[in-house]
Amino acid sequence: MRRLGLQKTPRKACLFLLAIFSILSRHLVGQEQSGSQRKERQLGVQEVLRTAQATRVEDPPKLDGALDDPLWQKATPISNFLQREPFEGQPPTERTEVRVLYTKRAVYFGIKCFDSQSKGIVATELRRDVPQELDDYLEIIIDSSHHRRNAYVFQINPLGTQRDALITEEQRTEQSQGDGDSGWDGIWTSEARITKEGWIATVGIPFSTLNFMQSRDVIWGINFKRFIRRKNEEDMWSGWRRAYGAARISQAGELHGISEISSGRLLIVKPYGLIGFSHFPSNTAGTGFTPGTSALHTGGLDVKLGLRSNLVANFTANTDFADADVDTQKFNLTPYKLFFPEKRQFFLENAGVFDFSIGGDSDLLFFSRQIGIDPITGEEVPINGGAKVTGSLGNFELGLMDVDTRSSGPNPYANYAVARVKRSLWGGSYVGVMGIDKRSGNPFDSFNQTAGADTRLVFFRNLVVHGFATQTRSPMFSSGQTDVGASLNFQSDWLELIASRRKIGPNFNPEVGFIERADCICDYLDPTFKLRPKLRGIREIQFEGFIFHAPDTKHVLQTQEWQTTFRAEFNNGSYTDDDIVDVFTQRLVDPFNIYKNVFIPVGEYHWTRHQLTYGSPQDRKLTASFFERFGTYYNGDLNETRVRAMYRASERLSFSFAEQWNRFRLGVVTDALGTVLPSSAANFSVVFGSFQTNYSFSRFLTLSTLLQMDTANNQGASANIRLRWNYRPDSDLFVIYTAGQRFASLVAANPPQFYENRFAIKVTYSWRP
Repeated sequence: MRRLGLQKTPRKACLFLLAIFSILSRHLVGQEQSGSQRKERQLGVQEVLRTAQATRVEDPPKLDGALDDPLWQKATPISNFLQREPFEGQPPTERTEVRVLYTKRAVYFGIKCFDSQSKGIVATELRRDVPQELDDYLEIIIDSSHHRRNAYVFQINPLGTQRDALITEEQRTEQSQGDGDSGWDGIWTSEARITKEGWIATVGIPFSTLNFMQSRDVIWGINFKRFIRRKNEEDMWSGWRRAYGAARISQAGELHGISEISSGRLLIVKPYGLIGFSHFPSNTAGTGFTPGTSALHTGGLDVKLGLRSNLVANFTANTDFADADVDTQKFNLTPYKLFFPEKRQFFLENAGVFDFSIGGDSDLLFFSRQIGIDPITGEEVPINGGAKVTGSLGNFELGLMDVDTRSSGPNPYANYAVARVKRSLWGGSYVGVMGIDKRSGNPFDSFNQTAGADTRLVFFRNLVVHGFATQTRSPMFSSGQTDVGASLNFQSDWLELIASRRKIGPNFNPEVGFIERADCICDYLDPTFKLRPKLRGIREIQFEGFIFHAPDTKHVLQTQEWQTTFRAEFNNGSYTDDDIVDVFTQRLVDPFNIYKNVFIPVGEYHWTRHQLTYGSPQDRKLTASFFERFGTYYNGDLNETRVRAMYRASERLSFSFAEQWNRFRLGVVTDALGTVLPSSAANFSVVFGSFQTNYSFSRFLTLSTLLQMDTANNQGASANIRLRWNYRPDSDLFVIYTAGQRFASLVAANPPQFYENRFAIKVTYSWRP
């Protein structure tokens, strides 16, 4: 990084990278193709470009969960859906019709989901923004910029419950979490009802929610997805290939006909007020946190402004995240860090723009949880204010962020500046750069800087090549601060192949990112073969085998794992996932603090494990999954048992339970000073469990409780009780009580955490001109 001048003017790195990036993008893209050539390249192998027509009306139709309003009959229904699951390309077993109307200010969708067995429709969820994968649902996917990379997701179930999300760069999410990142919240209206013929829904989306300002001859990318829970059937309007799915925006169809609309400029001013109290126990004395009870009384402001179509500015002042979901506690069985996802609204919105994956399951060049949360204690660090600009300008995607935090406890004041730019290439491909600059009041760690360039190249519809080169700069280090890697991902109906290689320097340290380990030459190969045998009840069988080989940069082996797995998915949604064998080698260069005062000594260890998993059918009121992993572990034995269950008593009331029981029978263990402990100390059990209840008085008023227990280092229980009243669109009243930790530690060990009792009442009010 010396050539970039970072050692003299740190923030020039971002400007220099942007200049280089602009030159590279012009060479890579070359001259613009003609319209027909560009469309052909973007669509790849989509056999026919599907198009739909929106119909203009002067007045909005009734949005009452029925299609009795004569205005709906003016629209031509969209009905040519095809199955993605279970029989790719076949006609759906149940018909779906979607009508599209628009006025000067909004677009409207009238949805009719026919069902020959309407009593079999599954509709159990009234809470907004939670996954609806256990229900029937329909998704509307809108690519308003028509760049074929990003999209808004509007999901609705037969009760009218809303879930909205963003898909960025065609990124897939875990099936159980739904399509897209649900951190984005839009203002839209929906109603639905179940009838003898199936279920009907009406949806209205203001153009301002999409921040859409183009007024003439509009063409959107658009897609629709219907899921029938009892049949485990997924129907798509476009992009129905099994290798695609809703996230493959480049394979969406087009919506024509929208024209002569008014500006959809987005402006939301959202102040909040909070009162309550917080109590820290006496053992926090000397840690920077004040023991005893203190009053909470504060307020702040969030502003969201549409700068132009598909470009949004967010501002926040004196932000408080009392209403954020608490973390589910985990027990760390490895000497590496655990990953906990972001749960705070300001950082979740448009978070995909800042995504810069650097390999592994969760390694990221930028990880927003490093801002405003103490990584060791999990305590919230006050935010003075922040601003970010996210969206697209032509073929460029842009993300800029600056956040300032004030001193709190052991955390000095800090400022975080982040810049991310990507230039789109052909269908889903891009080249991009990122720069991050952290400045802090810590005299021993006054700055940390990160810069990187990456690319995602899509070939032959199913082959994705990803490459990146990054470097950090921290005080007292002059070398070993790079991370360079590349990966290949191929997906088809019968094979999924992942191969990657990555070299991480021993001093690579993205303090505003997340990496599981440094000092590694990591090689990974993972083929999965998928079969669809004609056996009754079985949908798909998979055989997977992977190898992970990770010596350090001096070529001394640190970790190696190879595994073979058998999976079966059944037509009713049940599944089994079994590791035939999992062979592990791990070198410890430092003692591993696994439990309380128990350490596993330095050395090289070898062990072998096996795993059995079963998940029940997903359309029942009671669903459950069972996990058992057993075998040797370091210098002893370990049994891991996990049970998860959910009971949906009605659409208003549900219960969920999760338990993890780890039983250790180890060999020689020591204390922190290296003294060998008696054999009784090597035999111990750790239990983690949670019990959650949710009661929905309506779609707009919900009460949730989460109780957690931990017999490891904290030796206690925690609770989070939250009442949310959405008294008007995008405006809420929260009543929250938390006993324990809201946010978990990100450090590698299993440290004890402070227990805080906190009660807060928070009111937000969303004002729009």
